[in-house]
Amino acid sequence: MRQEGLNLTIIEAIQDRNLLGASFKDLSTWRAWQAFLKAIFNLPMTEEELKIYRQATQRQEPPKERVRECYVVAGRRSGKSTMAAAIATYLACFKDWKQYLGPGEKAWIFVLAVDKLQARVVHGYVKGFFKQSKFLTKLIEKETTEELWLKNDVVIAIKTSSFRSVRGYTIAAAIFEELCFWRGDESSANPDREIVAAVRPAMITIPESMLIGISSPYMRAGFLYDQYKRYFGQDEGPLIWQAPSRQMNPTLDEKLIEKSIAEDPEAGRSEFLAEWRQDLSSFLDLELIERAVVPGRYELPPMAGVRYTAFCDPSGGRNDAMTLSVVHAEGEKIVQDVLLIKQPPFDPAQAAAEFAETLKRYGVYNVKGDRYSGAWVTEAFLKNGVSYDAVDQNKSELYLELLPLLSQGRVELLDNKRLVSELRNLERRTRTGGRDVVDHPVGGHDDAANSTAGSVVLAAKWSQPISIWFPGERDGEFRYVSPREK
Repeated sequence: MRQEGLNLTIIEAIQDRNLLGASFKDLSTWRAWQAFLKAIFNLPMTEEELKIYRQATQRQEPPKERVRECYVVAGRRSGKSTMAAAIATYLACFKDWKQYLGPGEKAWIFVLAVDKLQARVVHGYVKGFFKQSKFLTKLIEKETTEELWLKNDVVIAIKTSSFRSVRGYTIAAAIFEELCFWRGDESSANPDREIVAAVRPAMITIPESMLIGISSPYMRAGFLYDQYKRYFGQDEGPLIWQAPSRQMNPTLDEKLIEKSIAEDPEAGRSEFLAEWRQDLSSFLDLELIERAVVPGRYELPPMAGVRYTAFCDPSGGRNDAMTLSVVHAEGEKIVQDVLLIKQPPFDPAQAAAEFAETLKRYGVYNVKGDRYSGAWVTEAFLKNGVSYDAVDQNKSELYLELLPLLSQGRVELLDNKRLVSELRNLERRTRTGGRDVVDHPVGGHDDAANSTAGSVVLAAKWSQPISIWFPGERDGEFRYVSPREK
């Protein structure tokens, strides 16, 4: 190992068995990743690496200087998390950031993951690089569940994706793990864009800072897809690298990949060939949702003489929330009055009792819901003086009927961040020869969105004007009246 450690390139660091190389069993299977590293760190390439670079970037010439921003679109099991950890460790240990820091200031290297489980996985990889090397182990000053504090004034932080987690720091590098799968939550309906917007200013005082996004592709929406669409194959702008799983990790079994693609072509080609999915799209634009939300309105009190419509999305109390939405019609508009969300774990019978009390305050003695709830929900509401009827439409059909109501500006929603997030995360799946299907993403939830859509759609149908013949002195006329007027 060289003594002048800060002069090591990342390739030298991963080839040195006393440094990062201790964690790589067979570097010959990492050739494509080494070509990527040489591209972003502006290192000389072999002819073979240049060929890999051109194929993955659709650029002819490699960057002439170290890359400040780049994005990798690669298939599953291609080694993305290992490489994210390796880059973070290298930048933390073999780069002198002190020249850009003030007294007492730390240089932060963030690795942001899609969820806590993925963050723990990446944290394990980073710890592994340090523990496998006696030299790197000596650099650790202290360690927490999310951070490694080093003696060279650098901190590696591995956290879940949140724009709040990166504010207030001097950031030397930020690596975004599985960027395509970042979902909105109650704090943010658009986390990928908001986090990038928060990170870029935090890096502005460090000339050699790096922003790297690494992900498998998914649907054609979101920040990473926008970057791909704008810059892939272009000589200017962030470097975009796209490669299938087997190119980045040749140890994968080709027959298993082919079997996976044969069983589900769209999913398989996305997961292993790094192709964007053609059958998925974002269902609702954030702008459309926010236009319907009334800022600062969290609930409306009951009003005399108003007919309310309610929809419940029941839950057994273990995994999903149980939600209730109450709305009323004002002319052609549907106004949301109440949105109750009971988070698990909870007693479903108790939740039904609480919901029934709210319903009776609004003069509602019949609540609608989906037909997949089982007999328990009907009995639970009946015990509290409210009947429960299942509707014919499934939630996908309700979402599809909600869309034109939102587009026409006929809906006023409560200011509820979870509701906005769930509506924003809904995905539209195109089916051959059939109607599109709308649902939450894998691992996501749509409990608040479901009850809201159900109540709004049902109220809109109830308030739809009806053409009625009114006899006159001579011929009479047709007039449009609401069902209430009828």
